[in-house]
Amino acid sequence: MHQTSGYATIILSAGNSSRLGEPKQLLKYQGKTLIRHITEAAIEAKSVTVIVVTGSNSTLIEEELASLSYHTVQNVNWESGMASSIVAGVHELMTRHPNIAGAILAVSDQPFVTSDLFNALIDKALETKFGIVASEYDNTFGTPVLFSNRYFPALLTLSGAEGAKKLVKKFTDDATSIPFPLGSVDIDTQADYQKLLRNS
Repeated sequence: MHQTSGYATIILSAGNSSRLGEPKQLLKYQGKTLIRHITEAAIEAKSVTVIVVTGSNSTLIEEELASLSYHTVQNVNWESGMASSIVAGVHELMTRHPNIAGAILAVSDQPFVTSDLFNALIDKALETKFGIVASEYDNTFGTPVLFSNRYFPALLTLSGAEGAKKLVKKFTDDATSIPFPLGSVDIDTQADYQKLLRNS
């Protein structure tokens, strides 16, 4: 029996940013694209491995991350919704690291995610033994969110537009959170992006 060890980070970056009109992953904030910022933060954190799930614009994203140490998995079903990217990322992780203790799911359009936040999620999981540790903002639980490996089978059953929040709600007794007030800032439209730039 192999001992489980460490946590991975899966960055969901497959969408085509239809409401924005350009790839949100490649938007620049403080001199760095959003996808590079969050990937670097995950690598700097205590992540055993970092997986970036791409779909639309995969070539551009991989070019942007070329010099970094991470794994990529292409989600050919990205148009079916967020769940397909979660499934692709978790499946890849289980194949590469069958003994991983758990994984953080992150998205590429939260500009204020840091390596400290990733580490806080991992530390909370280690300290409390909760199976789910979410980021809390706007009185709700959201991403980035950590799941212990016992939730991998449930994550693999998600479909369509379903995200990880469905499981957080279903298993509230095994969920805790850390505060992340700036988690409410995400980029879906040009107005969101312009507001971010104005406030920086």
